[in-house]
Amino acid sequence: MSAAEKVLFVDRDGTLIVEPPDAQIDSFAKLRLLPGVIAALRRLVAAGYVLVMVSNQDGLGSASFPESDFAGPHALLLDILAGEGIVFREVLIDRSFAHEQRPTRKPGVGLVRHWLVDGALDRSHSVVVGDRDSDLELAANMGLRGLRIGADLDWAGIAALLLDAPRRAEVERATRETRIVVRVDLDAGPGARIASGIGFFDHMLEQLAVHGGFALELDCTGDLAVDEHHSVEDCALALGAALRRALGERRGIARYGFDPAELPLRASGAIGFSAPMDEARADVALDLSGRAHCRFSGSFPREAVGALPCELVAHFFASLADALGATLHLHVAGSNAHHMVEACFKAVGRALRQAMRRDGAAIPSSKGMLVAEHAA
Repeated sequence: MSAAEKVLFVDRDGTLIVEPPDAQIDSFAKLRLLPGVIAALRRLVAAGYVLVMVSNQDGLGSASFPESDFAGPHALLLDILAGEGIVFREVLIDRSFAHEQRPTRKPGVGLVRHWLVDGALDRSHSVVVGDRDSDLELAANMGLRGLRIGADLDWAGIAALLLDAPRRAEVERATRETRIVVRVDLDAGPGARIASGIGFFDHMLEQLAVHGGFALELDCTGDLAVDEHHSVEDCALALGAALRRALGERRGIARYGFDPAELPLRASGAIGFSAPMDEARADVALDLSGRAHCRFSGSFPREAVGALPCELVAHFFASLADALGATLHLHVAGSNAHHMVEACFKAVGRALRQAMRRDGAAIPSSKGMLVAEHAA
């Protein structure tokens, strides 16, 4: 079965093109595109939206609106848009008059009924765009979001609303050992409020968020009377799940986290992004591929830093990579355990910042998706 698709159901007159006073675009002289429509639709197509035109054309084909008067301007409209890479999967036109009350006339769903079968639509992202109440009613009848072109919303605003929304997520994780609430906002800028019950671990999570360039709130109540293992592991799993949810389908991200400026460091043992801290250095390469894998190398000169056992550092990053769906290579060396652990969190944060940044509109994969089962 094919995957559900993100569809933009678009009205024609008054939405794609300016509607004249007589409500009929029956000559080439009347054909005028709405401002910003080409730029906005190009962004939306690049972001993976399928376009479907749905239009009421009162009495098309009758004596009052001959087919020949409609066909030329309509074909020119489609040609202009196609020349800009904007192609409609379907053009659905109802020719009836309002008094006929046919089910194919908006806001009826007769023309789009085949899109309403289970699995056809990505309902969380599909949208109806129009300029009339009937377009918003069609959206409601389809169970979709409706956006109305008008004084308060133009095409640039629609593209921004659909594509530039902040990437946020909240995850709650409750087990017999821990209860955790994590909130992330990838576009709010760096900031952190952490309460894990492990002081040095709080400081490290703060470093991860600050250097990762995202806002993080994390509250954990864990069985610290037993030991720190469950709290550290479950915080990593909850944080990874929140980042994964905020990234969504990962469209437009840079995907890889390593600084090209750091590549010469490979000659001296670095494998990507390098974060030095005094005598210590952590080297990181990250791929938000959808595939979970972590390779950690390095040994710490003491068992714990504060209340954080050093053996849990590698376990934290393995759990984070697993829940996030990331390939993470991390190597650390040094003689001061505090510096070594902190360098790890800072370096991974910097790699995350680079990998999660918006870098366009396409999914950075030859397979067209970045999920665990189908990563490129």
